[in-house]
Amino acid sequence: MTDVLLQITGLSKDYQTLRPLRVQDLTVRQGDVLSISGIDVLGAETFVHLVTGATLPDAGDVLLFGRNTRQITDSGAWLKSLDGVGMLTARGILIGAFTVLQNIALSLTLDVDPIDPRVVPQAGTLAREVGIDPALFDAPAGGVPPHVQMRVHLARAVALAPKLLIAEHPSATLPRQQVAGFAADLARVARGRGIALLAITADDSVAKAMAGSRLELVPATGELRTMSRIRRLFR
Repeated sequence: MTDVLLQITGLSKDYQTLRPLRVQDLTVRQGDVLSISGIDVLGAETFVHLVTGATLPDAGDVLLFGRNTRQITDSGAWLKSLDGVGMLTARGILIGAFTVLQNIALSLTLDVDPIDPRVVPQAGTLAREVGIDPALFDAPAGGVPPHVQMRVHLARAVALAPKLLIAEHPSATLPRQQVAGFAADLARVARGRGIALLAITADDSVAKAMAGSRLELVPATGELRTMSRIRRLFR
């Protein structure tokens, strides 16, 4: 059985900026922890849509779990293709009036007011796993600090045991003093579950704290270059 979860070759996609999004070659394998810099916010959103098959490339191919996204022709097959993908983004929606635990439980059940007693232990375990203080479980999600909100998003992203976790500019809403800690916990959760983590980030603090492989996209060509240790020291 192959351990390749995502493979992109010769990709080009116009997203109405100065140049299209280009990726020459990217392979993500089971257990990889990988960050990519050089993709702006709109480009990152476009990249996510391409990986998940929500949009198709103008050129090139995206293979998710061995299947070309061009071959997904109906909504049922498309939804099934997403079973193994977890998404972490500040664009995700939390229900501010619901508690932290209720928001996490929404990934497991629609019965959250009150929470279905059968999922309370699982929701609590998820919350602890991503580093949420139990004292905040019953706090309204709209009133907790941004790093706690992102941990709620993380708990929801891994709730259904994905094989691949994609983090889209995960530090965008975080105060600087919270970035490294959150990124380290993000990588810890991925490694603890044995899932691949692909982070699209312009934040060097995120890439450093994840302590995984680091690539830099050359927008003009789509080449993904490995960042050398010397270059990292000066960033």
